Amino acid sequence: MPTYLDMELTKTAYKLLHDQIKLKKGESVLITTDSISEFRVAEEIAKMADALGGKVMLAWHSTPRGYGEVTLPYLPDPLIAGADKADVWIELNNQWLLYSSFWNRAVTNGRTRQVMLGGLSVEQMVRCIGMVDIDIQAEFQSRIVEMTQKASQMRITNRAGTDVEFCNEPTRPINSEALYDKPGANFLIGQIGWAPLEESINGTIAFDGAISGGGDAELGVLDETINYHVKKGRIVDITGGKKAAIIRDWFANLNDSNMYIAAHVCYGFNPNARLEGTTTEDERVWGSTEWGFGYQGPNYSGGKAREAKSHIDGICMDCTVYLDGRAIIEDGKVIAPELVDLARCLGH
Repeated sequence: MPTYLDMELTKTAYKLLHDQIKLKKGESVLITTDSISEFRVAEEIAKMADALGGKVMLAWHSTPRGYGEVTLPYLPDPLIAGADKADVWIELNNQWLLYSSFWNRAVTNGRTRQVMLGGLSVEQMVRCIGMVDIDIQAEFQSRIVEMTQKASQMRITNRAGTDVEFCNEPTRPINSEALYDKPGANFLIGQIGWAPLEESINGTIAFDGAISGGGDAELGVLDETINYHVKKGRIVDITGGKKAAIIRDWFANLNDSNMYIAAHVCYGFNPNARLEGTTTEDERVWGSTEWGFGYQGPNYSGGKAREAKSHIDGICMDCTVYLDGRAIIEDGKVIAPELVDLARCLGH
């Protein structure tokens, strides 16, 4: 029986594997998904990977609690032991295996192309991958990466109260998520992320979009603003209403000083992303910025991972971004002349 978006999902799976991952015949493909994720996504990707000549394993497992290293007690040992043996690992987990120790092995072994698409539904896959012009999106992101790499001093503000400044560290990579043909960590198209110089990060980060971190920190779309007050890259206070108190307690209960250190900042630029409560999509809403704290992967540090018990992400909506004093985005709208035409082609 045909089901909702059947043909569109098939085309999306082809686009993901053929155009973005560039799967080669004979490569091993591991697909992981937990019991609360939409199984049709995993099934269609598995069938397409097989059709393209991949050697496919689909690992459907019970749902962990939390993200990263705290998932290990819930996972089968063969999955933990074998994930880094794959040529391609597509993670569809709602509760992310991302930032666990075995994820770190996979993304640093020089072989595995790990693609994180955690929790995406059929409709979200079609909208955020299948309906995006990959070539134009890649060019748009490439130009922003080049502009950001040249900037030494940055400032980000928004109407919710964000006002944070920092310096870029030129030796660290800037990750542009569009193509997945190189070994390492890869994420849903439409995000550009990097790690600023931690001791230079000062100001207020006002999350008015969503917060995710697993367990009690999985707040989803916010109905109140939660403020991180940051000095020299470390959270010194968290203010707001009742949900701010939940986040404060979550940090305290982890009892890990590294959780308070900024791990990365990201631009959100997926032209079709919506703020609906799925972190993988929420972080890519056009004109947003996203901050992560806690575990810092090697894809951000440019070297060894910075260990922490978990990782937490928050989203600031409709941001204004200054590169060395020059605004390139204003209230979520692209205004830099060298970006405007590409943004318009993408629907913005």
